[in-house]
Amino acid sequence: LHPGCRIAVSPDTEHFAVDWLGVEVSRATLGIVGMGSIGYKVAQRARAFDMRILYHNRRRRRKEEEEAVGAHFCEKMEDLLQQSDFVMVVVNLTPETHKLIGKKELRLMKPTATLINISRGAVLDQDALVEALQNKVIRAAALDVTHPEPLPRDHPLLKLDNVIITPHIGTATAQAVELMAEEAAANILAALRGQPIPSEVLP
Repeated sequence: LHPGCRIAVSPDTEHFAVDWLGVEVSRATLGIVGMGSIGYKVAQRARAFDMRILYHNRRRRRKEEEEAVGAHFCEKMEDLLQQSDFVMVVVNLTPETHKLIGKKELRLMKPTATLINISRGAVLDQDALVEALQNKVIRAAALDVTHPEPLPRDHPLLKLDNVIITPHIGTATAQAVELMAEEAAANILAALRGQPIPSEVLP
């Protein structure tokens, strides 16, 4: 997508190559690292693409939830990494998940795999990711988050053709921002009234 966009808008482009081929999503294996509420919504959407869905989570989801999206639990993240064509990281940033994906994990992935991070930048070892992308250890990466944000303008990730970086816009729609504001207000009102807080984050 990234180099394709550049070709499409370049003043030097006279024709499009007929062998410009991407990777099929349908029937590919998606590995979701972190099957909380967001990870589960990703699985629901991936099912519509007829993807095989693997997931790794601290706790296994209920059988009926797995069956609803056709997801298979991997007790070991290593098993998920070895089998997935796309690995999506959807975890909270905690001391346990800091640099959860590093050199060892990247080397377990298929050389044809794409890593997608929509959680927080620090859950990846970015130096290891740069090395993996430069040496074709994995095929590509798509990052909505980095560490820091934005990256320094001379950061090597910004110079690679096999990475797409977006500016933390996973929820950047007018509708999503409005819903988040409504949810925040509902939580404040519940707290002021001494009621259970709808979106309480428990330790």
